[in-house]
Amino acid sequence: MMPRFPAFSHSSVPNPSDAERARVGIERLHDTAAGQDDLAAFVDSLCADDAGRRFLGSIFGNSPFLGQCLLLELPFARDLMHEGPDTMFPRLLADMEPRETDTTAIMASLRRAKRKAALLIALADISRIWTLDQVTGALSDFAEQALQIGLSGLLREADSDGVMTLPDNSDPQRDCGYVVLGMGKLGARELNYSSDIDLIVLYDPEKINCPDPDHLRRDLVRMTRALMRILDERTADGYVFRTDLRLRPDPAATQLAISVQAAEDYYESMGQNW
Repeated sequence: MMPRFPAFSHSSVPNPSDAERARVGIERLHDTAAGQDDLAAFVDSLCADDAGRRFLGSIFGNSPFLGQCLLLELPFARDLMHEGPDTMFPRLLADMEPRETDTTAIMASLRRAKRKAALLIALADISRIWTLDQVTGALSDFAEQALQIGLSGLLREADSDGVMTLPDNSDPQRDCGYVVLGMGKLGARELNYSSDIDLIVLYDPEKINCPDPDHLRRDLVRMTRALMRILDERTADGYVFRTDLRLRPDPAATQLAISVQAAEDYYESMGQNW
């Protein structure tokens, strides 16, 4: 059955900049689907249609990254082509919710989700199904969800290790006293494909229930570093987002996580225009 994704009828899909790379990519797509009847039928239906083959050529011939995402996430691409981005994107965000606290597992899961999100958003953009606001909004929604997933895993780990006691382990961020603020393009919901994410990390020592208050700052700085690693460390699966914490108050002199009171004192006395 030919997919119902409207992209194939849109004349604006760009021609491949590298025709040979497009040809090789389509061959690899057939090889990836070989032996899997449903996927092979899906790929055959795309390539048998002139518009579908042109669309595949545009992906493989213009973007090695998107071509790799398509090859690695072919079952997701099939569902996307049939159901469309408006249905699949909320489902993707919902499916990201982790059940484990293991950092390695969270990192791998987020990088797989990033491949799917990149493919979905780019195809909706290239085919002009989504407007610019929808594209930047989706990139921002994905970044926020990735942050939430990474932070929730780290908070549960901190609770399990006795670093702090969470008010509600099933909803670890609620009243936890640790705050991650999205700044810049993330805060404005204007992320583009190459954006890093600007963050400020604050904590309220009066709200955090911990057995060793004297080491609280050290532990939260360590947790902040772990959060950055979850998002921006390059692994075999790539990375999620580059992160930048230099918009925090006096970044040359402050730790990665600073207390709410210290931030208030800075903004009241020395705050500079952004």
